Amino acid sequence: MPALLAIGVPPSSHFIYIPVIFVIGIVLGFMMGAKATRGEIALAQRKAAEREARIAERAARRAASGSPSDSAEK
Repeated sequence: MPALLAIGVPPSSHFIYIPVIFVIGIVLGFMMGAKATRGEIALAQRKAAEREARIAERAARRAASGSPSDSAEK
């Protein structure tokens, strides 16, 4: 029975190491998440610009050919 009670106290480095690793994990996670978010926003903006360019090109072709507005096509 006495061996079960002899768990011991963790060393003082334990109380420094764990919070430091925790903070490092939070900082790295924040940095990586921010980078991924910036990339996703840039991708969405690029897709929107390409979509607008396609719509403008279609409208220009439609105007050049003299066909009616696109409301009749929908």
